[in-house]
Amino acid sequence: MRTVTVGVLGSGTVGQDVLKLIERRESVFADLGVKIEISGVLVRDVDKVRDVPPGTRVTTDPGFLQECGVVIEAMGGVDRPLAMLLPYLRSGRPVITANKALLAERWDVLRDYALAGSLYYEASVMAGTPVIGPMSTVLRASTFTRLQAVLNGTCLYILDQMEQGQTYAEALAGAQALGYAETPPTLDVGGFDTAHKLAVLARFCADGNFPYSAVTVQGIEHITQQDIQEAQAAGECIKLVAELERQGTDWKAAVAPQRLPRSHPLCTAGAGRNALVYEGEECGTLVFAGGGAGGMITASAMVGDLLDWVIGFPGHVPLH
Repeated sequence: MRTVTVGVLGSGTVGQDVLKLIERRESVFADLGVKIEISGVLVRDVDKVRDVPPGTRVTTDPGFLQECGVVIEAMGGVDRPLAMLLPYLRSGRPVITANKALLAERWDVLRDYALAGSLYYEASVMAGTPVIGPMSTVLRASTFTRLQAVLNGTCLYILDQMEQGQTYAEALAGAQALGYAETPPTLDVGGFDTAHKLAVLARFCADGNFPYSAVTVQGIEHITQQDIQEAQAAGECIKLVAELERQGTDWKAAVAPQRLPRSHPLCTAGAGRNALVYEGEECGTLVFAGGGAGGMITASAMVGDLLDWVIGFPGHVPLH
């Protein structure tokens, strides 16, 4: 039995669920001849109560990373995780992350490691609903033409509540009360979280160097009840849509609210479900739909990436 040492950065909802799922899947790893050993969990406050397996080493000292074979990053942010992960990546060891902001904004630093197969990041877009895996493998055989996607659960919730008659302010307050939206909520409602995810996707189907700065962004803050009612009267729904398509010789990537027919897959995916419509010349139109957020949903993709690494699959390699 081979022992694989794993370090976890962050012990919020996702980090805690990653630890639980690794423990729950012990027999799956054992079938592959591997025992997972958690070397440590990096946190900001060791005194905070956390739901982690008994005996888990929780620390503010990142020194334990030196002894890890794999690092799982679940802390969020950009600069702090990048500073911790870079020395680790330079040593040739793999990193598993769900951090779309880091991937979108610091691709200039991370791209070479992704090309080398050292970065695993299925969970960065649509959490446990697999879209990056197919885009980085089987869909490469088809000529990509266009994608449309709903990728932010907070905006999805707010617009759904507005369809039920609430104002934008009421729906936002409800989202914050339920923990769906941060305070301030700009990252979500301003469209930037969706833009991060679109930049990540664009590197698999349009341009491996696609810059985050090339994504145009408009959020949902200006949507009114009148807008919702006019769309309803026309048999349409309003969604915050991420869209990528060719425009002349370039690729156009945009995030903005759109009115869509009620029959559109982005409208029929179901309450609380992210969805992505992928169009290719050979594969036709494909629809991916499922949960796009949540601790265990995200953890399932991250532990899936860990299993891929154990089996010997490379990370998610963008277009060259």
